[in-house]
Amino acid sequence: MATYKKRGYKPKTKSEAIEALEKSSTTAGVFNTLDEGASKTEMWVIKNQRFIYALVASVAIVVLGSLAYRKYVSEPNAAEAADELYVAQELFDAAFVGSAQDSLFSIALQGEDSKSGMLGVIENYGSTGSGNLAKYYAGILYLNLKDYPKAIQYLSDFDTDDSLLEPIAKGAIGDAFVQLDQLEEGLDYYTKAIEASTNDFTTPMFLDKAGQLALQLNKAALALTYFQRIKLEYPSSKQASTVDVLIGKAEVLAK
Repeated sequence: MATYKKRGYKPKTKSEAIEALEKSSTTAGVFNTLDEGASKTEMWVIKNQRFIYALVASVAIVVLGSLAYRKYVSEPNAAEAADELYVAQELFDAAFVGSAQDSLFSIALQGEDSKSGMLGVIENYGSTGSGNLAKYYAGILYLNLKDYPKAIQYLSDFDTDDSLLEPIAKGAIGDAFVQLDQLEEGLDYYTKAIEASTNDFTTPMFLDKAGQLALQLNKAALALTYFQRIKLEYPSSKQASTVDVLIGKAEVLAK
């Protein structure tokens, strides 16, 4: 039965305070949706993976060009490795725009006909810059195939200091750990993703993921620091549009 609450009523418990915050917020629907999906952070992967990984694929072309150029003199097979990776990358790109994605992800990993997949590039040219980059692609493909241990394995083996690739690789490892219900490890890698590079794209994205996961782990005070950084440092980001609701929730839970 509904209970009347007179004007000036102050919530007595945290649950009542959160309920009041939800009802008074113009983004209550978003708030409730966040609660419903709190057990898994896969929502971010599903909604954003094509855009993010396509963007990274474009960035990787530039990185690959630089790596290949530096390797031409010191590594005789660098040019061949770059060519093989280019073919494998075409399969990777096709996987993110096709309909039968699981099949295409597998093809991008294993190769098709005379085309090498990412695993072939790693096996044949693992010591080259191209082989290193193929480890990143393989990790992302395994993540989408829900083979989370292998995703962690290949992404952990990938070595880079690129301002976009490094945080996204570490954040993807965090996603894999979350899907394995290893939430503390997931939070640790989201934190590493935040610390890897400061930019307007990956930093607010992983601050948001770290904050929501911290809430799930009953670390409201820690979550609050992440959300406040979004509000103060990245007010124009996509994540800033709902951060006030998250700040309100974290403040209530931190009391």
